[in-house]
Amino acid sequence: MAAYGAGIMPAQFVFYVAGILCVGWLLLNPGRITSLLAKLYLSLAFTWNGVAFYFTLARGMAGDSYGNYVIGSVFMFVSVLFVVDLFRQRMRFSLPAFGWRRHATWVLTLLVFGYPLFGRALGRDVTSLLFPGAFPCPTTALGLLLLTTALPQVDRTIYVLLLLCAIPFTPFVQIARHGVYEDVILLGRCL
Repeated sequence: MAAYGAGIMPAQFVFYVAGILCVGWLLLNPGRITSLLAKLYLSLAFTWNGVAFYFTLARGMAGDSYGNYVIGSVFMFVSVLFVVDLFRQRMRFSLPAFGWRRHATWVLTLLVFGYPLFGRALGRDVTSLLFPGAFPCPTTALGLLLLTTALPQVDRTIYVLLLLCAIPFTPFVQIARHGVYEDVILLGRCL
């Protein structure tokens, strides 16, 4: 992970800042344009993760296994579905109007964008931090979070694919095998 983080420097910071600006603007001023920008951001982020992480880095980490290609292909397909919705405009992301859902959305947003801070608290150096947009797990958590703000008009295919990527791999591979304890955020988001 540190080699990937160092190799993509400063792309993770660009994705991180762009994500904060895009999602912050969306949550503070929901509308058609901010939803389109959020979908464009997610499409770029899932493409990046499919190609740069799964088709490139994961091959080096776990060998040339079919799992890397399967998950990378799922990320690419999710990216295409976000692009399709740019034109269909079926989903519209927005902060829930009031109540506990509104507060929960803000808390979950802060947790997702807090991935790098939790990594620092765990003693990781800058190149080993996980950033939304540039790494799969925080990007998946962000995608799931934004999809829940589009309910009931959510694209169920995207939602199910992201859940299938998150639920079995997070507790059994990321946390248990690789010690990526920050992914408790993703697991908590799924449950």
